[in-house]
Amino acid sequence: MKAIQALFDERLLAALDATEEVQRRGRSAVLRRAAAEYLRRSRSRFIAEQYRRAYSGREPDIREELSGWGTEGTWPAE
Repeated sequence: MKAIQALFDERLLAALDATEEVQRRGRSAVLRRAAAEYLRRSRSRFIAEQYRRAYSGREPDIREELSGWGTEGTWPAE
């Protein structure tokens, strides 16, 4: 692990330190879990937005760019 330095508002830090989980597991463990959760949610939002954009019809039509590739994945006639 790598040590980092972060600045917290005193009231926020006091509220964090007052929680049972911080008292039991420690501030670093709780902040690591919070950072991991933030990244998971951020990734989920990104993926959901990509799906929305892909299926909304707002994206450029790529049919012309992909024309001619329709038969590339088919089995040849016997």
